[in-house]
Amino acid sequence: MVNPTDPSFPKRLEAARQRGLVLAHRTRNQAGLQATLGAFSAVLRDGHAEAFVEPIISSTVRWPGFVAAWRGDALYVYASQMPDVEKGARVLGCDGLDTPSLVVRNVFAFRGRPDEAGQWWSQARNLFQDEGNPFVKLPGRCRFSVSGKVAQVKLRWRPVDETYKKWRTLSYNGDVLPVGLTGSHGKLTWIALPTFDPDDTQRAMYRNMFAEIARRRATMLAGDAVVIDLRGNQGGSSLWSEQLARALWGSAPVDRIEASDPSRVWWRASRGNTNYAATMVKQLAMEQPEAEGWITAVWEGMRAALASDRAFYVEPATPTATKKTTQPSLPPIGLPVYVIVPGQCASACLDALDLFTRLPHTRLIGAPSSADSIYLDVRVESLPDGLAKVVVPMKLYRDRPRAAGQIYRPAIEVHDLSWSTEAFERSIEEDLKRQRPTQLSTYTKL
Repeated sequence: MVNPTDPSFPKRLEAARQRGLVLAHRTRNQAGLQATLGAFSAVLRDGHAEAFVEPIISSTVRWPGFVAAWRGDALYVYASQMPDVEKGARVLGCDGLDTPSLVVRNVFAFRGRPDEAGQWWSQARNLFQDEGNPFVKLPGRCRFSVSGKVAQVKLRWRPVDETYKKWRTLSYNGDVLPVGLTGSHGKLTWIALPTFDPDDTQRAMYRNMFAEIARRRATMLAGDAVVIDLRGNQGGSSLWSEQLARALWGSAPVDRIEASDPSRVWWRASRGNTNYAATMVKQLAMEQPEAEGWITAVWEGMRAALASDRAFYVEPATPTATKKTTQPSLPPIGLPVYVIVPGQCASACLDALDLFTRLPHTRLIGAPSSADSIYLDVRVESLPDGLAKVVVPMKLYRDRPRAAGQIYRPAIEVHDLSWSTEAFERSIEEDLKRQRPTQLSTYTKL
């Protein structure tokens, strides 16, 4: 624990340890272990520093026959098999407690970060998922409000089925689209970025997409708007969003933003981190060759810091003048660029928002984002007993413009229960009409 800018971390870690120990003495099975480590991590409140076991397998999970979704400031029934629980009903509370209090008690005490608005959009739905946590009391009798009427319903928990799995996936991300351009013959161009941690197939899709944007940019910019769709995205490498920004807006404005960025990266030069950086060199050489030089320099810097007993390797700022850009200057963008933000957007997904929101005509739509601390870039290690794993951050930011815990709030919150592509099309078209009332926006799928 050597970060001079975070002197309170040892106290937070000790508080997390004490909370975990209280539950550890009462843990008797896999579900208890999962909940205990979840409680430990919940005290740390940092998605880049936590301990965990693999989640309980779905065959042991139970549900009450409906799936809930957080929209705005309340929990609603997304879909239901129960005749006495209607789709769209607002969950008022259960067993004498209001819904927010229940979510804090049963969900955020074991996962997530309740002080980040986006985490309510992605985590509150877990109130009605039973993973066997022995330390929570499941909701038994709940009150629902629909069409001005209030109904009280006794819940009957049962094993999950395929319907549950489908509804749960759709309830907060909607129909996640594959990487690429999914429409541009009409007045909207749709660019899907569901992950910044792509597999081999998705990496090829990214490169094909960048080439397609270069070929069709003039046609795209003659439309009404461009939509960058981050539904499903939970981070990965920020290099993918930077490459998109260069393809869409051009390298010159991206270079200017990077040149004005005051943030510096400090890599923790422990032996474990340095050894892991060596594997990153090999990995990026295969997956993102354009980043091989950068990560090699980081690894060599960490090796030198470790050899000289320095706690950190401080990554030097790279002047824009040293960048070698082969891309010609591109005509500026003059149309709106809508960026769909999911509630779980964090890490490299937030890096994308940092960049996109500083480029012309960007407008966020969807949900509030989650947040990061100053710790990023993790490695995952198994603990000695082999039962659990720990997430270890490898670097920290100094002087980053986005503060620790800071979220992005969209200009347009989409409260539709369905987060389908069609729902976002409608919201964007309505916003375009408000912006330009004399023009009607249409969208034709490929």
